[in-house]
Amino acid sequence: MPKPPSAPEFARAVDVPRAAGRQSTHAIAANDHERAALAARFALLSLDRLEAEVQLEGLEGGLVRLTASLKAEVVQSCVATLEPVPSRIAETFTLLYGAAENGPDIVLDGEAETIEPLDGGKIDIGEAVAQQLSLALDPFPRAPE
Repeated sequence: MPKPPSAPEFARAVDVPRAAGRQSTHAIAANDHERAALAARFALLSLDRLEAEVQLEGLEGGLVRLTASLKAEVVQSCVATLEPVPSRIAETFTLLYGAAENGPDIVLDGEAETIEPLDGGKIDIGEAVAQQLSLALDPFPRAPE
């Protein structure tokens, strides 16, 4: 029997705005347990802070735009010495969600955006923030020396 998928460490599922022009804003922060689990997932020595402000906006055609700013304090291992390398991350990002029938790409605001699947009228904004954190991490952290 296949193993059931595990729940995201920083799950924050919220309802999406149903009508174009409707917006909602959510301030989220990971607790101690969630930060420890994310640190293990991303091979960090520690994740001392993870918080974000997330805005969801309903667009025409049933699309939803997620715009977020995240702040994090992480400690990674130096790739050469394994010494702790602390850093602060501040990122702003945008994702577009919609039904699969909208196609893989859509052009909004003059740029092609990939559409993430919208499942059941909810978006896990915590997982979106966690995934963006993983992309923002230094792939080759180095101690100053």
